[in-house]
Amino acid sequence: MLQIREDDLSAPPVRALLALHLAGMHANSPAGHVFALDLSGLQRPEVTVWTAWVDAEVAGLGALKALSDGRGEVKSMRTHPDHLRKGVAAAILERIIDEARARGLARLSLETGRGPALGPALALYRKRGFSDGGPFGEYVASDFNQFLHLDL
Repeated sequence: MLQIREDDLSAPPVRALLALHLAGMHANSPAGHVFALDLSGLQRPEVTVWTAWVDAEVAGLGALKALSDGRGEVKSMRTHPDHLRKGVAAAILERIIDEARARGLARLSLETGRGPALGPALALYRKRGFSDGGPFGEYVASDFNQFLHLDL
Protein backbone atom coordinates (compact mmCIF):
# COMPACT_ATOMS: atom_id res chain seq x y z
CA MET A 1 0.00 0.00 0.00
CA LEU A 2 1.24 3.47 -0.92
CA GLN A 3 1.96 5.84 1.96
CA ILE A 4 2.73 9.54 1.52
CA ARG A 5 4.68 11.27 4.29
CA GLU A 6 6.55 14.48 4.91
CA ASP A 7 10.27 13.84 4.56
CA ASP A 8 13.50 15.42 5.78
CA LEU A 9 15.57 13.88 2.95
CA SER A 10 17.92 12.09 5.31
CA ALA A 11 17.30 8.49 4.16
CA PRO A 12 19.82 7.18 1.62
CA PRO A 13 17.13 5.83 -0.76
CA VAL A 14 15.45 9.25 -0.83
CA ARG A 15 18.76 10.95 -1.55
CA ALA A 16 19.40 8.43 -4.33
CA LEU A 17 16.01 9.23 -5.89
CA LEU A 18 16.79 12.95 -5.67
CA ALA A 19 20.14 12.32 -7.42
CA LEU A 20 18.27 10.41 -10.15
CA HIS A 21 15.86 13.34 -10.48
CA LEU A 22 18.65 15.88 -10.87
CA ALA A 23 20.47 13.68 -13.41
CA GLY A 24 17.26 13.38 -15.42
CA MET A 25 16.72 17.12 -15.43
CA HIS A 26 20.28 17.75 -16.61
CA ALA A 27 19.90 15.08 -19.32
CA ASN A 28 16.84 16.85 -20.74
CA SER A 29 17.99 20.48 -20.58
CA PRO A 30 21.26 22.20 -21.42
CA ALA A 31 23.50 23.73 -18.77
CA GLY A 32 22.08 26.92 -17.34
CA HIS A 33 18.49 25.87 -18.04
CA VAL A 34 17.87 23.48 -15.14
CA PHE A 35 16.08 24.97 -12.14
CA ALA A 36 15.57 21.77 -10.14
CA LEU A 37 16.32 22.10 -6.44
CA ASP A 38 19.23 20.13 -5.07
CA LEU A 39 19.36 18.72 -1.53
CA SER A 40 20.18 22.07 0.09
CA GLY A 41 17.42 23.80 -1.90
CA LEU A 42 14.84 21.23 -0.82
CA GLN A 43 15.87 21.62 2.82
CA ARG A 44 15.10 25.35 2.90
CA PRO A 45 12.35 26.44 5.33
CA GLU A 46 9.95 27.51 2.57
CA VAL A 47 10.01 24.01 1.02
CA THR A 48 8.05 20.99 2.23
CA VAL A 49 8.93 17.60 0.74
CA TRP A 50 6.78 14.49 0.63
CA THR A 51 7.85 11.01 -0.30
CA ALA A 52 5.75 8.05 -1.34
CA TRP A 53 6.62 4.64 0.06
CA VAL A 54 5.61 1.09 -0.77
CA ASP A 55 6.59 -0.87 2.30
CA ALA A 56 10.26 0.09 2.93
CA GLU A 57 10.90 1.23 -0.65
CA VAL A 58 10.77 4.87 -1.76
CA ALA A 59 8.47 5.14 -4.77
CA GLY A 60 8.51 8.88 -5.43
CA LEU A 61 8.95 12.40 -4.16
CA GLY A 62 7.61 15.88 -4.67
CA ALA A 63 7.75 19.25 -2.96
CA LEU A 64 5.80 22.44 -2.39
CA LYS A 65 7.77 25.68 -2.30
CA ALA A 66 5.97 28.64 -0.75
CA LEU A 67 6.47 31.78 -2.81
CA SER A 68 6.46 35.28 -1.34
CA ASP A 69 3.31 36.34 -3.19
CA GLY A 70 0.97 33.85 -1.53
CA ARG A 71 1.40 31.29 -4.28
CA GLY A 72 3.10 27.92 -4.33
CA GLU A 73 5.41 26.11 -6.69
CA VAL A 74 5.48 22.37 -7.34
CA LYS A 75 9.11 21.19 -7.24
CA SER A 76 11.07 17.98 -7.71
CA MET A 77 8.32 15.62 -8.81
CA ARG A 78 9.95 12.25 -9.51
CA THR A 79 8.73 8.67 -9.53
CA HIS A 80 11.23 5.87 -9.00
CA PRO A 81 11.57 3.88 -12.26
CA ASP A 82 10.37 0.71 -10.51
CA HIS A 83 7.06 2.42 -9.65
CA LEU A 84 6.09 4.15 -12.88
CA ARG A 85 2.43 4.00 -13.96
CA LYS A 86 1.23 3.00 -10.48
CA GLY A 87 -0.31 6.32 -9.44
CA VAL A 88 2.64 7.46 -7.34
CA ALA A 89 3.06 10.89 -8.96
CA ALA A 90 -0.70 11.47 -8.91
CA ALA A 91 -0.83 10.71 -5.18
CA ILE A 92 2.07 13.04 -4.40
CA LEU A 93 0.64 15.81 -6.57
CA GLU A 94 -2.72 15.47 -4.83
CA ARG A 95 -0.95 15.79 -1.44
CA ILE A 96 0.81 18.95 -2.63
CA ILE A 97 -2.44 20.45 -3.93
CA ASP A 98 -4.23 19.59 -0.67
CA GLU A 99 -1.48 21.25 1.37
CA ALA A 100 -1.48 24.34 -0.86
CA ARG A 101 -5.23 24.70 -0.33
CA ALA A 102 -4.87 24.15 3.43
CA ARG A 103 -2.32 26.97 3.52
CA GLY A 104 -4.72 29.26 1.67
CA LEU A 105 -2.59 29.59 -1.45
CA ALA A 106 -4.42 30.97 -4.48
CA ARG A 107 -2.32 29.36 -7.19
CA LEU A 108 0.17 26.58 -7.80
CA SER A 109 2.71 26.94 -10.58
CA LEU A 110 5.55 24.88 -11.94
CA GLU A 111 8.44 25.23 -14.32
CA THR A 112 9.58 22.22 -16.29
CA GLY A 113 11.64 21.37 -19.31
CA ARG A 114 10.50 20.48 -22.79
CA GLY A 115 10.76 17.30 -24.81
CA PRO A 116 9.23 13.85 -25.17
CA ALA A 117 10.69 12.55 -21.89
CA LEU A 118 8.40 14.93 -20.02
CA GLY A 119 5.21 13.86 -21.82
CA PRO A 120 3.80 11.68 -19.02
CA ALA A 121 4.43 14.36 -16.38
CA LEU A 122 2.81 17.05 -18.51
CA ALA A 123 -0.19 14.79 -19.12
CA LEU A 124 -0.57 14.29 -15.36
CA TYR A 125 -0.43 18.03 -14.64
CA ARG A 126 -2.91 18.86 -17.37
CA LYS A 127 -5.26 16.07 -16.30
CA ARG A 128 -5.21 17.57 -12.81
CA GLY A 129 -6.18 20.99 -14.19
CA PHE A 130 -2.87 22.78 -14.71
CA SER A 131 -2.80 24.92 -17.83
CA ASP A 132 -0.01 26.46 -19.87
CA GLY A 133 0.98 29.99 -18.96
CA GLY A 134 3.78 32.45 -18.68
CA PRO A 135 6.82 32.67 -16.44
CA PHE A 136 6.43 33.41 -12.75
CA GLY A 137 8.76 34.39 -9.94
CA GLU A 138 12.31 34.80 -11.19
CA TYR A 139 11.96 32.41 -14.14
CA VAL A 140 12.59 33.53 -17.69
CA ALA A 141 11.04 31.74 -20.65
CA SER A 142 13.36 29.97 -23.08
CA ASP A 143 13.22 27.28 -25.74
CA PHE A 144 14.03 24.76 -23.01
CA ASN A 145 11.31 25.36 -20.42
CA GLN A 146 7.59 25.85 -20.00
CA PHE A 147 5.24 26.92 -17.24
CA LEU A 148 1.97 25.50 -15.96
CA HIS A 149 -0.46 26.97 -13.45
CA LEU A 150 -3.41 25.79 -11.38
CA ASP A 151 -5.80 28.26 -9.79
CA LEU A 152 -6.91 26.94 -6.41
